[in-house]
Amino acid sequence: MCETKNFYLWVLQFFGLLGLLALVLWLALRPESPEYTIVDITIPKSDIDNGGQNGSILYVLEIKNSNKDSSIYYDDTILRFYYGSDTVGEKTIPSFHQGRAKTREVTDSVDVNPRVWKAIRNSISNATAELKVALLTRLRYRTWGVKSKHRGLHLQAA
Repeated sequence: MCETKNFYLWVLQFFGLLGLLALVLWLALRPESPEYTIVDITIPKSDIDNGGQNGSILYVLEIKNSNKDSSIYYDDTILRFYYGSDTVGEKTIPSFHQGRAKTREVTDSVDVNPRVWKAIRNSISNATAELKVALLTRLRYRTWGVKSKHRGLHLQAA
């Protein structure tokens, strides 16, 4: 009778330790979402001064993977600029792979929608311009050679 209790106690301890180990591994290896920062956004002075119907926005986007154990595979990333509720322009960043603890800088330009350009130009000259940015992508993490399922990411900022 005593041997049976010791065996059950041993099995209970074994599965308790196994569960605790699984929890610690899950907490340690759970990947964090990448960090997106618009480092610089510029509307060329020549676009503002010429009074034309077309303009462009130059931007520098920094994408940081702070995971030390996971690399990230990005699908196409859509970057959309808004002025109020109007879409100013849209740019697609092609899919790419980002290594562990790496930062990628994307420098590009967006052609401004001609219907919205006049309102943006006027608000810039009045110093009241407020652009919003939306980012939409899907990504997968790779940890210890195993890829995760796709995860959607939709961010907005003003």
